[in-house]
Amino acid sequence: MGSFGIRRPYLAGTSLLALTAGLLSVPTTAALAQESASDDGGMVLEEITVTSRRRSESLQSVPAAVTAFSSQTIEDAGIERPSDFVALTPNVTLVETQNAGSSFIVIRGVSQARNSEPSVAVIIDGVQQVNPAQFNQELFDIEQIEVLKGPQGALYGRNAIGGAIVVTTKQPSDELEGKVKVGMDSGPGYKAQASISGPVGQSDTLKFRLAGSFMDTDGYINNEYLDEEADPYKDFSLRGMLTWQASERFQMDLRGSMSELRTQAFYYNIVADVNDTSLPVRVNNAGQNDRDMYTLSLRMNYDADWGTFTSVSAYDKLEEILTGDAFNFLPIEESFFYGFLGFDMNQSQYLDVEAWSQELRLTSNSDQRLRWIVGAYFIGTDRYISTGNMVDTGQGVFPVYREPSTNPINPQATFLADSQDNFAWAVFGDVTYDITDDLEIDLSLRYDHDKREQTTLTPTQYLPNVPGFPAGATGDVRDRSFSEWQPKVTLRYNVSDDVSLYAGYSTGFRSGGFNQTGVGAVAFSNGIVGVNDIFEAEVAKTFEAGVKSSLMDRMMTLNASVFTTKSENSYFFVFLAANSTQNLGNVPEARLTGFELEGTLRPMAGLDLNFGLGYTDSKIKDFENPAYIGNEVPVLSRYTLNLGAQYHWDITDDVRGIMRVDYQRIGKTFWDVENSTVRRPVDLVDARIGVEWNDWSLTAWARNLFDERYNAEYSPGGFVFKAKPARYGIELSKRF
Repeated sequence: MGSFGIRRPYLAGTSLLALTAGLLSVPTTAALAQESASDDGGMVLEEITVTSRRRSESLQSVPAAVTAFSSQTIEDAGIERPSDFVALTPNVTLVETQNAGSSFIVIRGVSQARNSEPSVAVIIDGVQQVNPAQFNQELFDIEQIEVLKGPQGALYGRNAIGGAIVVTTKQPSDELEGKVKVGMDSGPGYKAQASISGPVGQSDTLKFRLAGSFMDTDGYINNEYLDEEADPYKDFSLRGMLTWQASERFQMDLRGSMSELRTQAFYYNIVADVNDTSLPVRVNNAGQNDRDMYTLSLRMNYDADWGTFTSVSAYDKLEEILTGDAFNFLPIEESFFYGFLGFDMNQSQYLDVEAWSQELRLTSNSDQRLRWIVGAYFIGTDRYISTGNMVDTGQGVFPVYREPSTNPINPQATFLADSQDNFAWAVFGDVTYDITDDLEIDLSLRYDHDKREQTTLTPTQYLPNVPGFPAGATGDVRDRSFSEWQPKVTLRYNVSDDVSLYAGYSTGFRSGGFNQTGVGAVAFSNGIVGVNDIFEAEVAKTFEAGVKSSLMDRMMTLNASVFTTKSENSYFFVFLAANSTQNLGNVPEARLTGFELEGTLRPMAGLDLNFGLGYTDSKIKDFENPAYIGNEVPVLSRYTLNLGAQYHWDITDDVRGIMRVDYQRIGKTFWDVENSTVRRPVDLVDARIGVEWNDWSLTAWARNLFDERYNAEYSPGGFVFKAKPARYGIELSKRF
């Protein structure tokens, strides 16, 4: 099963749609039809309502490729982090590497890299995340998760170039209720989660919800040199919500959250082949990775006769410091630099981001033939980043924030720092019109303008000036604006009550930005092309067609889509060891083509089967070095395959059992524009088994059950980061 052998993916995708359409005409068996007609007996699949188009509608009626997870699925599948739901979504992968803030989501080949804008818009309770370092966080007390594939810029704006992820947390309840969950894992470690919700006092209009999560584990990846785990993980998160129904027409909700994470970073190996997992972690500095996040938002809705006015105001603060070994991540006496210079290096990286955002939106009523949305969005961001190498004297590594280290036992060797002051605004509109009862057209248009200003804060003695290039200076200011129109048009035709077809075109946009001052000169002096002090904005233009169906008296759903995307200025990542910087370059043009097939079947009461297949073929069409034309784009997994089964059964009248198994296969993965190394397909199995009685549940779980060993990432220069091995645990929960 190492290769699907698909040479013409677009034609294959078209054939897939034709095959799916043919399946729609297969008659339902008489036995199943009779059972459904008289009494569904738990055979009919539950309908899921989504808000991906900023309106509530059935998942099966949305003219887009959407994978949704209800609160019950989130609980049954044990979804507690982004990697958990990504693993269940076709044509979507997540690369977890280096540090907590470096997790890159890839949808249909549209990827993300360090220090880049995200490849998807992430919206939590109506508020869009402003920094990709926020994405990888604990998910608890969640009501629903929706993953939209393909450019969604017309509605969600810049950075929705690959898609959008919409997360809805549980809302305050009318009556006092709560839940407590505790657990242990094989780290060893333990966790605790709790939530409480209800009215404030005796009020009918003021309600609250408070949820918290704590996790502390020793980790799972051994550092052979220090004889301890390289990846300990401790996280404390809180989220609170207060809603006020001031009148029949006016509602406000205030939300706040915080997360304090403590873990470690930079435990790389250096190899020539991404499939080489033979080397143990042997860094001599455990280092640190501390990330603190705080958010506050206020949403106000006013319901008028014509529709709803919505205002969403938000503030975000993120701070992350990471320290550890530097290239080549070995003990001092064995290190690369020690052999040449007589001493080794370690490193520190610091990120500090503050942002505010404001969205204003008018939404018409949904119960009319012509429906519309108009709005405006504003966001301001202040970012500071510093990176640098220090001399490793064997006495530890110490964090460096805004000034170079003066610590004599860990003196500074290289240091780069800059600040960015960014302001972006957008206006958008969407019109949906029912041409007939069965034919709908949806037209969206958004204009985004993003102005960025970078100030060089690197002290003069650390500036990496290279002969033949303009010399940088402390205090230099660079500014650049990026803007784009993002149209989207979609047609949907209802073949019947259970089958719909759709087709459309959309444009996505991701802002460009600044590498740290001077890296273009350093890249040139090291023979690396495509990397400059400024990286350009990326634009993706996509054509898509799909079919959605409910079959066998709604005991089965079967959805398929095909797409082709022209990508302009997609990102690729380069690490420059000379000054320990992480940089972005541009691929001028690439083509992404593929398909998805996704479905769920309930063959008998209590048994659910799900399956998903996603395939993406890519080709670099234009590049500064012509030798790379025809290669695959970086961080692309050729295909994903998902198979799952879940079974509920009654053990007694009061006790119910549940078993679930999920299998994921990630196809060949390409990492750099050279396609210098290709990761072989990865096979992962997760399993859960438990019992439920009254308001209690007890569950045993395992992730990566068969202990598949693989590298989660490969970066140019041979940097590989180990994926998590097998881990398992048990959890107990109680509702009240």
